[in-house]
Amino acid sequence: MYLSRFLSIHALWVTVSSVMQPYPLVWGHYDVCKTQIYTEEGKVWDYMACQPESTDMTKYLKVKLDPPDITCGDPPETFCAMGNPYMCNNECDASTPELAHPPELMFDFEGRHPSTFWQSATWKDYPKPLQVNITLSWSKTIELTDNIVITFESGRPDQMILEKSLDYGRTWQPYQYYATDCLDAFHMDPKSVKDLSQHTVLEIICTEEYSTGYMTNSKIIHFEIKDRFAFFAGPWLRNMASLYGQLDTTKKLRDFFTVTDLRIRLLRPAVGEIFVDELHLARYFYAISDIKVHGRCKCNLHATVCVYDNSKLTCECEHNTTGPDCGKCKKNYQGRPWSPGSYLPIPKGTANTCIPSISSIGKCFCNPLGSVHERCNGSGFCECKAGATGPKCDECLPGNSWHAGCRPNVCDNELLHCQNGGTCHNHARCLCPAAYTGVLCEKRRCEEAGGCGARSGQGAPPRGHAALLLLLPLLPLLPPATPTPTAALLAI
Repeated sequence: MYLSRFLSIHALWVTVSSVMQPYPLVWGHYDVCKTQIYTEEGKVWDYMACQPESTDMTKYLKVKLDPPDITCGDPPETFCAMGNPYMCNNECDASTPELAHPPELMFDFEGRHPSTFWQSATWKDYPKPLQVNITLSWSKTIELTDNIVITFESGRPDQMILEKSLDYGRTWQPYQYYATDCLDAFHMDPKSVKDLSQHTVLEIICTEEYSTGYMTNSKIIHFEIKDRFAFFAGPWLRNMASLYGQLDTTKKLRDFFTVTDLRIRLLRPAVGEIFVDELHLARYFYAISDIKVHGRCKCNLHATVCVYDNSKLTCECEHNTTGPDCGKCKKNYQGRPWSPGSYLPIPKGTANTCIPSISSIGKCFCNPLGSVHERCNGSGFCECKAGATGPKCDECLPGNSWHAGCRPNVCDNELLHCQNGGTCHNHARCLCPAAYTGVLCEKRRCEEAGGCGARSGQGAPPRGHAALLLLLPLLPLLPPATPTPTAALLAI
C-alpha cells in the first residue's frame, strides 16, 4: 500500500515538474575550464571549453532615452488612467518621489502593488509623432539565453521596433518589428516565430501578436529566444547537443543571439481606434514597468567567470587568453593563432588554448620546489608535483600547505584536529602539552617511557574496568542466564 502511494506521488511530482519547468533552468554544462587528470607522466591539466552562467543582465546595463527630456513630470502633467482612458486626473511630477516615473523603474524589483514604472510625456504635441528610443548598453558583448520580455503599464504600442547592435551602438540592425498592422506600418506580411524553421530562423519578421492596443490584460511583449533555440534543441530544449553543434559551426546563428546593445524604438502609442481622440490627448503615452534580459558574458568559451567592477563587465580569461571577451592570446603565448573555444565534441568541447611562442619557451621557468622540471614542457606548461598547482606550480591544492614545496596538511582546524589540548602550528605539526606526544597529540608520554602506573601520575583505568564500563548499558538487554558451576562457586 505504501509503495503504491509513493509511486503515485512520485508520478504526480514528475508531471507537475515537467509542466512547471518545460525548459532547463541553465542551458549548458560548460562550467569548468580545466581539471587535473592523472597520466603516465603524472598529474597534468586537462583543458576544456567553458562559459559563464546565464544571469539577469539588466543588473549591469546603462539606459539612455532619446529625446532626453521625454520622461513625464518636468513640468508636472496629468494623464488618463489605464483602466478608464477618460478619467484623466492622475499626476506625474518629477519633483515628488511618489509621483515620479524615472527610467530606472523599468529595472527595479517587481511584485509590489501598485507597480512602479517609467512613463513618457503624453501626446500633447499631436499630430507631431510621439516617438522614444530606449537604449540598453552593456559596454560588453553578451549572449542572449532567454526571451526578452517587456511589460507595459500603458497599452502596448501600435508600432515598435526592437533593434540590436554588435559594435557598441555605432550601427544598428532590426531584431523584430511589432505592429497592429504590419503591412500598413512596415510594408511586411505579418508572421510569428511559429512560422519560422531551422532554415529561416534568422529571418527578421513583423508580428501582430503583441500589439492589441488599449487593453488592461495585455501588457507583455516578447522577443522569443527559446522558441528559436527549439528549432535545433527540440520543443523542450532537451537536445542541447544539437543546438551547440549549430552554434559552433554557424557563425551567423551565433551572432544572431549576440549583442552589445539593445534599442527599443517606440514609434506610435496605443490608440485602440482608427482615429486619435484629439480632445483627450492625455490618454496617449508610453509606460513600461519591467524589462527582462537574460544572458551571459561572451568570453569565447575561455572563461567561467565574468566580474562587474567599476561599472564594467570583464571576463576572467583562462587558456592563456586575454581581453574583455578573451579574444586574443596573452603575451608570449602566441605560438599559434588565437581561436575561440569549441562546443564540440560534446560534452567537454575543445579549449583551443593559446600556446607559448617559440621565442618564449626557453624563458618559461617553473618553481623547482613545486614542479617536476625547472622549465616548461613542449606545450608551455609546468608539470606540477603532487599537491602543487598554478601556472608556475607555486600554489597548493586544498589540503596542502607550502613548506619548501607543497606538503599535505598534518593538522588543521576542520578535520585533522590536534587532540588533548594541542595546537596546530602552520598546518605542519601539533604543539602538544608536556604530558602528550604523537602526530596529533594522541599518545601519553608515559606510555613511551614504559608504562603509565599510579606513580607516573598519568595512570589510566585498567583495561578490564574500561571494558566493563562499556558493557554496563547492555546488561538490561541480556536475557537472564543460568549460573554455571564455576559462577556458583565464585558467588560462594
